[in-house]
Amino acid sequence: MRNFSSWAFSAALLAFAGGGLCTLQATSVVAGETPSANVAVAPQYDTTHVYVAAEDFDRFVSSLVATFGGTTTKQGVFTVTPTPSKTMSQLVLTPAGSLSVFGFKTPVPYPFGAERTGYLVTDIDAAVASAQAAGADVLVDTFPDPIGRDVVIQWPGGVNMQLYWHTTPPSYKPLQTVPENRLYVSRNRADALVHSFLTFSHGKVISDDAQAPGVEIGRPNDTYRRVRIESGFGKLTLLVTDGHLPYPYGREMTGYEVANLDETLSKAKAAGVSILVAPYTADKRSAAIVQFPGGYIAEIHAPGAH
Repeated sequence: MRNFSSWAFSAALLAFAGGGLCTLQATSVVAGETPSANVAVAPQYDTTHVYVAAEDFDRFVSSLVATFGGTTTKQGVFTVTPTPSKTMSQLVLTPAGSLSVFGFKTPVPYPFGAERTGYLVTDIDAAVASAQAAGADVLVDTFPDPIGRDVVIQWPGGVNMQLYWHTTPPSYKPLQTVPENRLYVSRNRADALVHSFLTFSHGKVISDDAQAPGVEIGRPNDTYRRVRIESGFGKLTLLVTDGHLPYPYGREMTGYEVANLDETLSKAKAAGVSILVAPYTADKRSAAIVQFPGGYIAEIHAPGAH
């Protein structure tokens, strides 16, 4: 099975020639465990996977570039799954993060469409072994594609990700700001997810706040647990909740950092993007939640108060 973000990179390369529990310590090495291989490459190769209706595809891609800037690869129609299917596919490379966009012309084979991201790895076999040793399940066994190999895995808490590898490594500019992969997880599985991902990614906990302000999840009178992790794959924010989330919280997969939130939102609105959650201030950042044409929901934030 082929990583969708890998397939988006494939398209580019072929066109031109990817509530309070115990606080964890800020470390990726757990006592008594053998360190796994570090298979991360860099955050610019880690893409959010976005599925939109084929008729919304071009408008969605245009709105992304209008909002964040950046470039796109040549659009094409491909089979990106190990079973028969056809999808429009395009990679969007913005200074704030990379996205693999898919507009299926056929029904989407299971479990594709449920994976949130694609991570480029240095060695796909080592990555799978490391993920499994860290507690991940393999949903879709590794499969070949014209320029590499892919696999779909699931972390504790039901978080699906895709890993991919290229025979010839791609080369993309570093990001101006690294986006955060936003994972909503239950209190019962949060520690298992953090432990597994730290072991796999060789990352570290930047902060673990058991009393984070509830305004961040649409509940301004409450608090919740928020864990921030950084690794060679980029940033990950774990939002640990009881699942009582008002819309659209929990629907956003990625948080994009920009220099000026007001300017970015103005560009977004001009491109047809809807503001679902008006700007608010928390954790030394101003943030909003938006919905792009085609339905993609994202958080956008800037350092400092709004």
